[in-house]
Amino acid sequence: MFSPKGPEWIIILVVVLLIFGARKLPELARSLGASAKEFRKGIQEGSDEAAAAGEAPTKTENDS
Repeated sequence: MFSPKGPEWIIILVVVLLIFGARKLPELARSLGASAKEFRKGIQEGSDEAAAAGEAPTKTENDS
């Protein structure tokens, strides 16, 4: 899988800046942060419900 290093991140950030513009970046970052927070909250609620039902949370391939 592709894993960007230092120079690739600079290119990606420049492209994002050109596409969205400097004024939209803070709004985009806030939106991305809120989405990630909501996703983590949903994952936690799902595992809490599974624990309350007496089920063990399922192990994914990313869990070790």
